[in-house]
Amino acid sequence: MSVRIVRLGTPRLPGEGLRIGTVRRPPRGVPKAEFAKRDFYDAWLPTVAPSQEAMDTAHAATTPAQWRVFFRRYRSEMKRPDAAHAIALLAAMSQGTDFSVGCYCEDEAHCHRHELRKLLLEAGAKLAP
Repeated sequence: MSVRIVRLGTPRLPGEGLRIGTVRRPPRGVPKAEFAKRDFYDAWLPTVAPSQEAMDTAHAATTPAQWRVFFRRYRSEMKRPDAAHAIALLAAMSQGTDFSVGCYCEDEAHCHRHELRKLLLEAGAKLAP
């Protein structure tokens, strides 16, 4: 049992389980009834998505230092009680079931998934390879 970090909208892997979107907004131009069919997500958990302010920082980032600012800001946001509880829940769920969490970004190194992976590990999650 484990959690897998994925890019939303990509084909699902065998055994991936429930796919949870950790994004601020649903996919544009996709009817809600088709989110799962199109491999975006089965459930939406915006609680662990970056704020719009953090996303603005990411969209403007062009240097490693600017990306570090984004990741620090995201990590700080994830200390809020609602976000911290959601991360703890995801970590606990990974001990007993397979599921995935993700975002739309193409490059995980420049996406909140990069830091979410670390936060889940720190919370005791079992991550899929």
